[in-house]
Amino acid sequence: MHPTRAILLKLGSVVVFVTMQSLIKATSDHVPPGEAVFFRSAFALPVILLWLSADGRLAAGLRTRRPGAHLLRGLVGTAAMGFGFAALGLLPLPEVSAIGYAAPLFVVPLAIVFLGEKVGPVRLSAVAMGLVGVLIILSPRLTAFSGGGIGGGAALGALFALCSALLAAFAQILIRGLVATERPVTVVLYFTLSSTLLSLLTIPFGWVWPEPREAALLVLAGLAGGLGQAMLTTAYRMGDASLLAPFDYASMLIALLVGYFVFAELPTWQMLFGAALVIAAGILIIWREGRLAAKAPPSRAQAVTPTAGRPAPRRFLPKPRRPRG
Repeated sequence: MHPTRAILLKLGSVVVFVTMQSLIKATSDHVPPGEAVFFRSAFALPVILLWLSADGRLAAGLRTRRPGAHLLRGLVGTAAMGFGFAALGLLPLPEVSAIGYAAPLFVVPLAIVFLGEKVGPVRLSAVAMGLVGVLIILSPRLTAFSGGGIGGGAALGALFALCSALLAAFAQILIRGLVATERPVTVVLYFTLSSTLLSLLTIPFGWVWPEPREAALLVLAGLAGGLGQAMLTTAYRMGDASLLAPFDYASMLIALLVGYFVFAELPTWQMLFGAALVIAAGILIIWREGRLAAKAPPSRAQAVTPTAGRPAPRRFLPKPRRPRG
């Protein structure tokens, strides 16, 4: 374990992912979301392959016993990415980031339904607080559907961002099931492969020939996505998830700076207040999950934690029993 290196890698991945989003946003006026997903995935793939080859884990990463589960995770994750990229073209960057923070909140009720987790008042209260924050962020946008003064495009962008967060949460549930039997690098590799291929299904919906500047930005976005994924995965190999997870929220500060200085986007106090509630709720859930994981016996922790060469029993969705919290 190398906590300092892990934190630096985690922060670096946050910066790289916000950069990737900014590059996608810069092309969103002309390039459809499905095409952006293709560039982001296709040009991330060489980076990931080089990273695994240099680390001596390419052969291990390619081995899988559950191609169907990887395909389902790919379908859900690709849809989440597409909705997120569509939202970037219609909303300010900080607002998309803030709504995206709802994903960990949605994981809690999904874990109850699909994993049979027992959830107590602490996490339920955090979810309720976070959802209030999401509603505060969304409320000015959704008035467009009832004749409000904000454009319908922004309302549609808000719904796209919300769909992206919900699908991302469902993808996390699928990942919990996958890592019970599959290596994390296998999950990363097969998602990148599947999202590259699945994005091609959007060609009939209006792909365009990008201009040279747009093509360069899209290629850079893909390379940044691959680099960020490699940094993120390496960070979690070096440090505990409970230590690293809260640093995700540093992306809000970076998104605010990029939105203001690059896209001339000025956040409203309402959006900032709602984002603060969502972030506080997410940190509370992370803290509570960490406390529960610390109390869990090793045999149960192994059911949801990836292990090197020691897979848990093969089940599509494991059903860990957690203490109430």
